[in-house]
Parts: sequence; C-alpha cells; structure tokens
Amino acid sequence: MDIAIIGAGNVGSALATSFVRAGHSVTVTSRDPEHAGRVAEATGARAVRSTVEAVTGADVVVLATPFASAAEVAAEIADAVTGTIVVDATNRMSFGPNGPDIDTTSSNAEELAALLPGARVVKAFNTLFASHQADPISDGVRLDGYVAGDDGDARAAVLDLVASIGLEPVDVGPLARARQLEGLAFLNITLNVAHDGTWQSGWKLVAAPPTVPAAA
Repeated sequence: MDIAIIGAGNVGSALATSFVRAGHSVTVTSRDPEHAGRVAEATGARAVRSTVEAVTGADVVVLATPFASAAEVAAEIADAVTGTIVVDATNRMSFGPNGPDIDTTSSNAEELAALLPGARVVKAFNTLFASHQADPISDGVRLDGYVAGDDGDARAAVLDLVASIGLEPVDVGPLARARQLEGLAFLNITLNVAHDGTWQSGWKLVAAPPTVPAAA
C-alpha cells in the first residue's frame, strides 16, 4: 500500500517503522519539516513538506497528530482525500478537577468523519502505545489491532494493514465502536499514570469467536 502519515511524533514514527518493515511505501509529513525528515531517514520512509502532497494518491492516510489539530488538517486535505481511507489513530482525553477524563458521547473518529465527509474514515492503532505500534509483541503475546469503520471495504483494507505489521486484526464493527476503542486506550493510559507503569501494557482479547462479527 501507499501510506501517508500526517504527524512525525512518537506515533507517526512508530507506525512508519512498522509500515516500511512490512513492505509498504510510506510518506511522512509534519508541521516541522525537519522532524519529518528525521523520521523518514530513521525509518526508510519519504518526507514531504506539504500535507496535500503527502495524501494525494495515497491508498491510506493516517492521522497521527494530537486531535486538537484535526480540524485544521481536515480543512487542508478534505478535497484530496475524497474516496480515500483515512485512519484515525488519535485518542480522546481531557483533564478535569478529578484528573484524567474522557467524553464517551462521541469519538475522535466520528468527529473526523464529520470533518471529512468525502473520506472513508476508519479507527485503528489507537489502543497501542507507540512501543507496540513499532513492535506488536508484549510479554511474548501478539497484541490485538482493533478496527472500526462504517465502510466495509475500507475496514477490510485496514484489517489487512493491521495484520501486515504483525498485530492480530480484530473487526469490531461500525465507526461508533471507536468510542469503546478510545475508552480502552484511556484506561491503559490512566492505569500507567496512576501506578507508575512501564508503558508496555497492551490489549488482547482471548477466547474470542473465530470470526468476530461486525456489530449492529
């Protein structure tokens, strides 16, 4: 696949590492071109300065920036990603008087889909820390890669992408399930924060049905 990654932080770098290792063609772009260049050099990807240049012609676009910049990014790429699979790898978190919190009435992925009505938005990769986006094994266990999306063909393509980097692909159904996926990530993050964790924990569904059906 030709994959464009928007964002060159820990997530963008980790996913670029895995995608290139799996044989995909990867382009990285960032607000900081030098940062994108360093990630590209380290991973074997290609760096470009323009977000639109990065996504034009890509099979899959991955949003790997803080979600606070999603509206700005979406405004830039909306026309260029019409009909394209756009993967939201972001997470939803805020801080209130009682510490970390999460709004479960929607999800980042659903909000991104509203910002990009012409794209085929899929949720994936967000339940993994960057270390396991680069390496899918934790404590000898192959971790899960959960995928949610309303477009069945787009979801299937991302499930294949998930499998290609060594994760166990799990189809959780429509894009609304992104709310639960973001909740899984929130729980993992807060457990590590609260207990001074090593940030190596990950999610594995055991004794699942041989084929997990798309949720209604």
